[in-house]
Amino acid sequence: MTQFRPCIDLHQGKVKQIVGGTLNDTGAKENFTSPYDASYYAQLYQQHNLQGGHVIALGPGNKEEAIKALTAYPNGLQFGGGINPENAAEYLAAGASHLIVTSYLFEQGEFSWQRLETIKKETGKEKLVLDLSCRRTDQGWFIATNRWQTITSLQVNKESLAELANHCSEFLIHAADVEGLQAGIDEELVTLLGQHATIPTTYAGGARNSTDLEKVKALSNGKVDLTIGSALDIFGGQGITLAQCIDWNRTQ
Repeated sequence: MTQFRPCIDLHQGKVKQIVGGTLNDTGAKENFTSPYDASYYAQLYQQHNLQGGHVIALGPGNKEEAIKALTAYPNGLQFGGGINPENAAEYLAAGASHLIVTSYLFEQGEFSWQRLETIKKETGKEKLVLDLSCRRTDQGWFIATNRWQTITSLQVNKESLAELANHCSEFLIHAADVEGLQAGIDEELVTLLGQHATIPTTYAGGARNSTDLEKVKALSNGKVDLTIGSALDIFGGQGITLAQCIDWNRTQ
Protein backbone atom coordinates (compact mmCIF):
# COMPACT_ATOMS: atom_id res chain seq x y z
CA MET A 1 0.00 0.00 0.00
CA THR A 2 1.18 3.53 -0.78
CA GLN A 3 3.71 4.81 1.74
CA PHE A 4 5.40 8.16 2.35
CA ARG A 5 9.13 7.85 1.75
CA PRO A 6 11.52 10.46 3.17
CA CYS A 7 14.38 12.13 1.33
CA ILE A 8 17.58 14.05 1.91
CA ASP A 9 18.66 16.11 -1.10
CA LEU A 10 22.25 17.37 -1.01
CA HIS A 11 23.52 20.28 -3.11
CA GLN A 12 26.90 21.98 -2.66
CA GLY A 13 27.40 20.23 0.68
CA LYS A 14 24.09 21.36 2.20
CA VAL A 15 20.68 19.78 2.69
CA LYS A 16 18.45 21.64 0.26
CA GLN A 17 15.23 21.53 -1.72
CA ILE A 18 15.61 22.77 -5.27
CA VAL A 19 13.44 23.20 -8.36
CA GLY A 20 14.36 20.14 -10.41
CA GLY A 21 14.60 21.56 -13.90
CA THR A 22 16.88 24.44 -12.84
CA LEU A 23 19.94 22.43 -11.77
CA ASN A 24 23.10 23.30 -13.75
CA ASP A 25 26.84 23.87 -13.34
CA THR A 26 26.41 27.22 -11.62
CA GLY A 27 23.71 26.22 -9.14
CA ALA A 28 19.96 25.90 -9.02
CA LYS A 29 16.80 27.69 -7.95
CA GLU A 30 16.51 26.85 -4.27
CA ASN A 31 13.36 26.50 -2.20
CA PHE A 32 15.14 25.76 1.06
CA THR A 33 18.60 25.40 2.61
CA SER A 34 18.71 23.64 5.96
CA PRO A 35 20.67 24.80 9.00
CA TYR A 36 21.05 21.11 9.92
CA ASP A 37 23.38 18.54 8.41
CA ALA A 38 22.37 15.32 6.69
CA SER A 39 22.84 13.16 9.78
CA TYR A 40 20.17 15.19 11.61
CA TYR A 41 17.56 14.11 9.07
CA ALA A 42 18.83 10.53 8.94
CA GLN A 43 18.48 10.23 12.72
CA LEU A 44 15.02 11.78 12.56
CA TYR A 45 13.90 9.19 10.01
CA GLN A 46 15.43 6.37 12.02
CA GLN A 47 13.73 7.58 15.19
CA HIS A 48 10.35 7.27 13.48
CA ASN A 49 11.22 4.02 11.67
CA LEU A 50 10.69 5.55 8.24
CA GLN A 51 11.82 3.02 5.65
CA GLY A 52 13.04 3.22 2.06
CA GLY A 53 14.06 6.86 2.03
CA HIS A 54 16.77 8.17 -0.23
CA VAL A 55 19.78 10.45 -0.05
CA ILE A 56 20.51 12.13 -3.37
CA ALA A 57 23.74 14.01 -4.10
CA LEU A 58 23.00 16.67 -6.70
CA GLY A 59 26.41 17.35 -8.22
CA PRO A 60 29.88 17.38 -6.59
CA GLY A 61 30.87 18.36 -3.07
CA ASN A 62 28.33 16.19 -1.22
CA LYS A 63 30.25 13.03 -0.33
CA GLU A 64 30.99 13.97 3.28
CA GLU A 65 27.34 14.78 4.01
CA ALA A 66 26.13 11.65 2.24
CA ILE A 67 28.43 9.45 4.34
CA LYS A 68 27.18 11.21 7.49
CA ALA A 69 23.59 10.32 6.64
CA LEU A 70 24.34 6.71 5.72
CA THR A 71 26.35 6.05 8.89
CA ALA A 72 23.70 7.74 11.05
CA TYR A 73 20.98 5.37 9.79
CA PRO A 74 22.76 2.17 8.70
CA ASN A 75 20.81 0.15 6.14
CA GLY A 76 17.93 2.61 6.42
CA LEU A 77 18.56 4.88 3.44
CA GLN A 78 19.23 4.44 -0.25
CA PHE A 79 21.93 6.58 -1.86
CA GLY A 80 22.21 8.02 -5.34
CA GLY A 81 24.31 10.60 -7.11
CA GLY A 82 27.39 9.76 -9.13
CA ILE A 83 27.28 6.04 -8.38
CA ASN A 84 29.55 3.97 -10.63
CA PRO A 85 31.37 0.60 -10.44
CA GLU A 86 34.40 2.22 -8.79
CA ASN A 87 32.59 3.77 -5.79
CA ALA A 88 29.57 1.48 -5.33
CA ALA A 89 31.23 -0.74 -2.72
CA GLU A 90 32.28 2.27 -0.65
CA TYR A 91 28.74 3.59 -0.27
CA LEU A 92 27.34 0.14 0.52
CA ALA A 93 30.04 -0.26 3.18
CA ALA A 94 29.11 3.17 4.58
CA GLY A 95 25.59 1.91 5.26
CA ALA A 96 23.48 2.44 2.14
CA SER A 97 20.68 -0.13 1.93
CA HIS A 98 20.50 0.28 -1.87
CA LEU A 99 22.30 2.29 -4.52
CA ILE A 100 20.34 4.49 -6.90
CA VAL A 101 21.92 4.75 -10.34
CA THR A 102 21.16 7.26 -13.07
CA SER A 103 23.88 9.03 -15.03
CA TYR A 104 26.29 6.09 -15.18
CA LEU A 105 23.73 4.15 -17.22
CA PHE A 106 23.98 6.61 -20.09
CA GLU A 107 26.72 6.93 -22.66
CA GLN A 108 26.68 9.95 -24.97
CA GLY A 109 23.11 10.64 -23.93
CA GLU A 110 21.77 7.15 -24.62
CA PHE A 111 20.96 4.23 -22.32
CA SER A 112 23.64 1.53 -22.12
CA TRP A 113 22.51 -2.02 -21.34
CA GLN A 114 26.16 -2.99 -21.02
CA ARG A 115 26.70 -0.44 -18.28
CA LEU A 116 23.59 -1.71 -16.51
CA GLU A 117 25.11 -5.19 -16.43
CA THR A 118 28.42 -3.78 -15.15
CA ILE A 119 26.90 -1.87 -12.23
CA LYS A 120 24.59 -4.79 -11.42
CA LYS A 121 27.65 -7.01 -10.93
CA GLU A 122 28.91 -4.55 -8.31
CA THR A 123 25.69 -4.00 -6.38
CA GLY A 124 23.68 -7.15 -7.03
CA LYS A 125 20.17 -6.85 -8.43
CA GLU A 126 18.72 -6.82 -4.91
CA LYS A 127 20.53 -3.59 -3.95
CA LEU A 128 20.14 -1.75 -7.24
CA VAL A 129 17.54 1.01 -7.69
CA LEU A 130 17.14 2.58 -11.13
CA ASP A 131 16.39 6.27 -11.14
CA LEU A 132 14.15 6.78 -14.16
CA SER A 133 13.79 10.52 -13.71
CA CYS A 134 11.93 11.82 -16.70
CA ARG A 135 10.52 14.78 -18.55
CA ARG A 136 7.23 14.99 -20.39
CA THR A 137 7.20 15.40 -24.17
CA ASP A 138 4.44 15.33 -26.77
CA GLN A 139 5.18 11.60 -27.18
CA GLY A 140 5.10 10.72 -23.48
CA TRP A 141 7.73 10.61 -20.72
CA PHE A 142 11.38 10.11 -21.55
CA ILE A 143 14.31 9.51 -19.21
CA ALA A 144 16.33 12.66 -18.56
CA THR A 145 19.98 12.53 -17.57
CA ASN A 146 22.77 15.09 -17.06
CA ARG A 147 20.92 16.68 -14.10
CA TRP A 148 17.61 16.43 -15.95
CA GLN A 149 18.88 18.63 -18.79
CA THR A 150 19.35 15.94 -21.48
CA ILE A 151 16.26 14.06 -22.65
CA THR A 152 17.22 10.60 -23.92
CA SER A 153 15.37 8.34 -26.36
CA LEU A 154 14.39 5.85 -23.60
CA GLN A 155 10.67 6.21 -22.99
CA VAL A 156 8.97 5.33 -19.70
CA ASN A 157 6.27 2.91 -20.79
CA LYS A 158 4.98 -0.61 -20.23
CA GLU A 159 7.75 -2.22 -22.27
CA SER A 160 10.71 -0.36 -20.75
CA LEU A 161 9.42 -0.75 -17.19
CA ALA A 162 8.98 -4.50 -17.72
CA GLU A 163 12.45 -4.96 -19.20
CA LEU A 164 14.26 -2.80 -16.63
CA ALA A 165 12.47 -4.51 -13.74
CA ASN A 166 14.45 -7.65 -14.58
CA HIS A 167 17.67 -5.90 -13.56
CA CYS A 168 16.89 -4.07 -10.30
CA SER A 169 14.89 -4.21 -7.08
CA GLU A 170 13.13 -0.82 -7.24
CA PHE A 171 12.44 2.24 -9.37
CA LEU A 172 12.76 5.85 -8.22
CA ILE A 173 11.04 8.22 -10.62
CA HIS A 174 11.35 12.00 -10.39
CA ALA A 175 8.95 13.97 -12.54
CA ALA A 176 11.54 16.65 -13.28
CA ASP A 177 9.04 19.08 -14.82
CA VAL A 178 7.13 19.44 -11.55
CA GLU A 179 9.95 18.70 -9.09
CA GLY A 180 10.13 21.36 -6.37
CA LEU A 181 7.22 23.42 -7.68
CA GLN A 182 4.64 22.22 -5.10
CA ALA A 183 2.07 22.54 -7.86
CA GLY A 184 0.71 19.01 -7.62
CA ILE A 185 1.82 15.60 -8.78
CA ASP A 186 1.90 14.43 -12.40
CA GLU A 187 -1.28 12.37 -12.17
CA GLU A 188 -0.92 10.76 -15.59
CA LEU A 189 2.61 9.56 -14.82
CA VAL A 190 1.54 8.12 -11.46
CA THR A 191 -1.33 6.32 -13.21
CA LEU A 192 1.09 4.90 -15.79
CA LEU A 193 3.41 3.65 -13.06
CA GLY A 194 0.53 2.06 -11.17
CA GLN A 195 -0.53 0.21 -14.30
CA HIS A 196 2.86 -1.04 -15.47
CA ALA A 197 5.45 -1.09 -12.67
CA THR A 198 5.94 -4.63 -11.38
CA ILE A 199 8.48 -3.85 -8.64
CA PRO A 200 8.43 -1.33 -5.75
CA THR A 201 8.29 2.17 -7.23
CA THR A 202 8.65 5.59 -5.63
CA TYR A 203 7.39 8.74 -7.32
CA ALA A 204 8.80 12.20 -6.53
CA GLY A 205 7.73 15.57 -7.86
CA GLY A 206 5.18 18.25 -7.04
CA ALA A 207 3.62 16.72 -3.92
CA ARG A 208 2.21 19.41 -1.67
CA ASN A 209 -0.14 17.95 0.98
CA SER A 210 -1.84 14.86 2.38
CA THR A 211 -4.34 14.94 -0.48
CA ASP A 212 -1.49 14.00 -2.81
CA LEU A 213 -0.83 10.87 -0.73
CA GLU A 214 -4.48 9.96 -1.21
CA LYS A 215 -4.23 10.70 -4.94
CA VAL A 216 -1.14 8.56 -5.46
CA LYS A 217 -2.78 5.71 -3.57
CA ALA A 218 -5.94 5.95 -5.68
CA LEU A 219 -4.28 6.51 -9.07
CA SER A 220 -1.74 3.70 -8.61
CA ASN A 221 -4.03 1.26 -6.76
CA GLY A 222 -1.65 1.53 -3.82
CA LYS A 223 1.33 0.31 -5.85
CA VAL A 224 3.39 3.52 -5.91
CA ASP A 225 5.03 5.24 -2.92
CA LEU A 226 5.42 9.01 -2.64
CA THR A 227 8.31 11.25 -1.67
CA ILE A 228 7.45 14.73 -0.41
CA GLY A 229 10.20 17.35 -0.30
CA SER A 230 9.65 21.09 -0.57
CA ALA A 231 6.13 21.03 0.91
CA LEU A 232 7.28 19.26 4.08
CA ASP A 233 7.59 21.29 7.29
CA ILE A 234 11.09 19.96 8.05
CA PHE A 235 12.21 21.52 4.75
CA GLY A 236 10.53 24.86 5.35
CA GLY A 237 7.27 23.87 3.66
CA GLN A 238 3.75 24.62 4.84
CA GLY A 239 1.79 21.93 2.99
CA ILE A 240 2.25 18.91 5.23
CA THR A 241 4.08 17.95 8.42
CA LEU A 242 6.39 15.02 8.97
CA ALA A 243 4.03 13.94 11.76
CA GLN A 244 1.16 13.69 9.27
CA CYS A 245 3.32 11.55 6.96
CA ILE A 246 4.26 9.24 9.84
CA ASP A 247 0.59 8.90 10.77
CA TRP A 248 -0.27 8.12 7.16
CA ASN A 249 2.23 5.25 7.06
CA ARG A 250 0.91 3.81 10.31
CA THR A 251 -2.66 3.71 9.04
CA GLN A 252 -1.90 1.99 5.72
